[in-house]
Amino acid sequence: MRVGLVGTGFAGRFHVECLRRVHGLEVEITGVTSLREESRVAFGRAHGIPVYPDVHSLLEASDIVDICSPPYAHEEAMLAAVRAGRGIICEKPLTGYFGPRGAREFRGDRADKKEMFQRVMERLACMAQELGRARTFFGYAENFVYAPAIQKEREIVEKTGAQILRMTGEESHNGSASPVYGIWQKAGGGSLIGKGCHPLGGMLYLKRVEGLARDGKPIRPASVCSRTHQITRLPNYRDAGLIRTDYHDIEDYGFMHVTFSDGTVADVLTSEIVLGGIYDYVEVFANNHRTRCHISPAGLMDVYNPRGPQFADIYLIEKASTREGWTPAAPDENFTLGYQAEIQDFLLSAVEQRQPQSGLGLALDTTACIYAAYVSDATQGKEVEIPLHWEL
Repeated sequence: MRVGLVGTGFAGRFHVECLRRVHGLEVEITGVTSLREESRVAFGRAHGIPVYPDVHSLLEASDIVDICSPPYAHEEAMLAAVRAGRGIICEKPLTGYFGPRGAREFRGDRADKKEMFQRVMERLACMAQELGRARTFFGYAENFVYAPAIQKEREIVEKTGAQILRMTGEESHNGSASPVYGIWQKAGGGSLIGKGCHPLGGMLYLKRVEGLARDGKPIRPASVCSRTHQITRLPNYRDAGLIRTDYHDIEDYGFMHVTFSDGTVADVLTSEIVLGGIYDYVEVFANNHRTRCHISPAGLMDVYNPRGPQFADIYLIEKASTREGWTPAAPDENFTLGYQAEIQDFLLSAVEQRQPQSGLGLALDTTACIYAAYVSDATQGKEVEIPLHWEL
């Protein structure tokens, strides 16, 4: 299986690591490209991968295109790949609204959210039609789906016939390291889309699993209520220099309350204002059991370091602001966060011509739910229906 990589940031790096650890089939990373020449050249040199000037030239050397670029560039690469008959792996979020083409003064926090939602739904419907008609492989890189705890919960739901009554989940930390995150035109939003997509995706996945196991049909989101805030922009915010604050036009806190088609519910919290590393979890309250899924920290290892400098070159856990004292350490985040299982499932699914655990249907539903949440927030939290016109 020949894989071409699009994007050379954080996701691109761990995708390379995971692709090189896939077992059961031979995988060759045949090339890499990104929008900036200096980035793709440096990345190719560092990882020993041939460099291509653009997506179109990369397609000739690829069976699957692995898209790890910023969200605003996802759709162009996906459509180029599907029209060339190539398989697709796409990082979250699938796509979004990035302002009118060519607009230089666009601010997402001041834009009409109903119009934004309408444009996104139109794009999602087109993508559902084009990707569905082509029947090419599609893997949605939502690592929460593949985290060991979520996969164990999948097994519990399937084998016990559980009904999930409610769920809560969160992803928060002290701010993204991406230079384009914080700019709506590049990221498509703030905490809701950039971080909230993870616990939301995991919970939408588990309700899909429940429905498929019991009735052969996924249970999908029907409506959402939401509120967002720009807390680090408050006039009385006291900046201690530990939390990122240089966001242009996005929210740094978000909440979503999702109601499913069967009347059950899920609550998502997400923010850029949490110290101490990434805080990720999903908790499931079912009619026959209760599960706490610890995503990060996973509790595998704790390290005590009395002197920060001696751990300067040692990675412990993502987004930790200090290496002194007790720190939860991740022996292998590619495993504990689900990255390795995600890539393994995608490549084997493509070869065996079957659907992966995380596919196009989940990607479309997650994106639609989040942009409906932005409409709800603009109306001070009123409930907004999510019109899902595709069946995937």
